[in-house]
Amino acid sequence: MYIPKPPKGSKIYCYDVNSLYPYVMSKFDMPIGKPTFFEGNIRVIDPNAFGFFFCEIIAPDNIKHPIIQTHVKINNMTRTMAPTGSWKDMIFSEELYNAEKFRYKFNILWGYTFERKNIFKEYVDTLYNLRLQYSKSDPLNYIAKILLNSLYGRFGMDDNFSEISIIHKDFIDDFENKFLNCIIEKVELGEYFMIFYNRIEDIPVENESSHNVSVGIATAITAYARIHMSQFKK
Repeated sequence: MYIPKPPKGSKIYCYDVNSLYPYVMSKFDMPIGKPTFFEGNIRVIDPNAFGFFFCEIIAPDNIKHPIIQTHVKINNMTRTMAPTGSWKDMIFSEELYNAEKFRYKFNILWGYTFERKNIFKEYVDTLYNLRLQYSKSDPLNYIAKILLNSLYGRFGMDDNFSEISIIHKDFIDDFENKFLNCIIEKVELGEYFMIFYNRIEDIPVENESSHNVSVGIATAITAYARIHMSQFKK
């Protein structure tokens, strides 16, 4: 919010994007497959490289509404800001290309490229059409809305999950002696204990592939949303 108090008597406008995150999920390509690391300016080899680039970022002089965001430490707290001047940061390739239209400059140092594919269009279209069939007071409308709006965050979830085991009381002492520092919580269940603990390398994890997270996908979705909003900020 750049002008929190408009001049007296002036007309102001409010813009609301209809389902912003689902919109960009259905419209744009996402990073898929295994990342490929590179050093130097990848655009010398591939001008349309797709991925995430660590760059020196230089904002244009006297820009009124900066559009590239970063995290900074202020009073021991992490804050999001859109700075001017220059700094180094990781940025999604498509956000970089968009910012160049507004006279930002980038010195690409290293990063990762990905394959690209539109993977969410059918999912979003199906759930969005489901929402249209029910009123906002209907539970199915709300369920479809939550499934649409929360999916991108699911891909950005930390997959360092805690583990759970059920252990008979006769063996709990042995477990605690070996893994005491890993235990988060212990709940007594009659003759057993339910133990919540951090990942232990000595104990195999069942179905680890089911975590299904992708920081790259979550990052791309939020970047596409900022790209879409930049046209209104400018």
